[in-house]
Parts: sequence; C-alpha cells; structure tokens
Amino acid sequence: MTGFARAAATHGAWRLAAELKCVNAKGADIRVRTPPGFDAIEAAARAIIAKVVVRGSCFATLTAQREGGESEPRINVDALVRLAEAAKRAATRAGLAPPTLDGLLGLRGIVETSEEKDDEEAMKALHAAMLAMLEAGVADLEKARLAEGAALSLVLGRRLEAIAALTEAADANPARKPEAIRARLAEQVAALTQSTRGLDESRLHQEAIILATKADIREELDRLKTHVAAAKALLGQGGAIGRRLDFLSQELGREANTLCAKSNDSSLTAQGLELKAEIEQLREQAQNIE
Repeated sequence: MTGFARAAATHGAWRLAAELKCVNAKGADIRVRTPPGFDAIEAAARAIIAKVVVRGSCFATLTAQREGGESEPRINVDALVRLAEAAKRAATRAGLAPPTLDGLLGLRGIVETSEEKDDEEAMKALHAAMLAMLEAGVADLEKARLAEGAALSLVLGRRLEAIAALTEAADANPARKPEAIRARLAEQVAALTQSTRGLDESRLHQEAIILATKADIREELDRLKTHVAAAKALLGQGGAIGRRLDFLSQELGREANTLCAKSNDSSLTAQGLELKAEIEQLREQAQNIE
C-alpha cells in the first residue's frame, strides 16, 4: 500500500523533520536515513515504522538542523604558513605578485569553524525528541494507508461479487444439466458407431460416461465458492490480510483454469474465461494491500 507523511518538531535550538514514503511491495522493506550524530536511533526508528508497515517498501528520511548556535572560526596557522611560503616561492619563479592574506584565507582547510556540541544527556534528549516526532509522522502515515485500504476494500468486494456471480452462472449453465449431457453423449456415440465398424456400442457408452464424469466441474465450483467466502471473511476481518488474500486469489485462479480445461461446452468455457479475468484483477489488487 502507498502512503506519504511528513512531521516536524523543535527541540531547543534544533529543528527536526521526518518524511515517510511507502510504495507497494510483496514483502516488507524499511529504510531509514538519519542525519549525522543520529546513527544510534536508526534501529529504534525502524522498529517504530515496522509497527505500522507490515508489507511494502517504506523510505524514511530524518533531518536535524541547529539554529541560533554560535560557531567559532579557527585559523589553521601551520597550514597557512606552509601554503604562504609555497605560494611565495611559486610566485617569485613565475614573476607574479606574491599571494595576499585574504586570498589564502579563502582556500579550503585554512579557516575552520567548530560548532557548539551537546553533551551526552542533551543528545539523548534530542534523540528521544526525534523518535517522538517520528511516531507522530508514522501515525499520519497509518491514517493515509488506512484510507487507501478502505477504498481498495470496496474494489476487492466488487471483484469478489463478480467472481461469485460468474461461479453461480457456471453452476446454472444449461450445458451442465443431465439431459444436455446425455444428448451430447448420444451424439458422440452415434457419430462413432456410424463412422467406425467393429466397435462395441455398449463399451462406447461406458467410455463416454467415464469421460463425462471426468469432465464434471462440481468440485471446482464448490471450491470456488469456498474460496470466495473465505476472501470475503478476510475483508471483513481487516488487518494485514494481503498475503492470505494473494494466496486465495492464486487458488481461485487454479480452479478457474481447471474449469476451463474440463469444459466441453463453448458457453461454459466463455464463463470460465471471464472468471479468470476477474480473478487476475483481484490478484493484482491483492498485491497492493498490506
């Protein structure tokens, strides 16, 4: 399931922020990017997200910026002297003007700034504030995912109703009535006895009945109805049902394939193909939910 959330907070001189993005995936993949100095909370942040994200890929970016803190500039005198001497020698050999101080100070590594650092207790409090802010963002993410789940539940419900209706239509197909089956068998046996000599007519009837028994789709229809009922129960149950619903959609597809393979009537085959199409769309949607 997809979702997006953003949270922000302040803690003393620090501004904290979290951005969470979720996309569909078969498994659970949680990735957390922390700012410098916050590596210690990565595992805790992942655990907070895992409470909500059971299936899907979630990317969390945490940022922290100090505001109003004073920084103290420091000149690396040793490096400045070495650089000035080397630059002066080079300028003399090349017949150029000697380097100026402002030019040398502008070079990287000559002027350094050191920011105020928090002590251990202050950092622990800052980490706790970051995790609390993340929990608020995860709560918003859960709301977004629940809203999408509610919408998908309606779509899945309609798919299941369509599958149930097609299953009932296949069950009530006139081609499955005993008299229709007897008529087809009679035609087949008559065609064989007329075109082939030396065949035992009673034996042909027996073989035809065996073939008709093998082509019966009663078991497939019963299993389709059972799987549809189980899928509806899952939707009503809620929670993390994506994997189980995905499994049921595979079982529904297997039964529809067998129905088509056993079918000996074009109208029943057409219903089986419609079933397969609806089941495939159900399976695609099932892979998008948690």
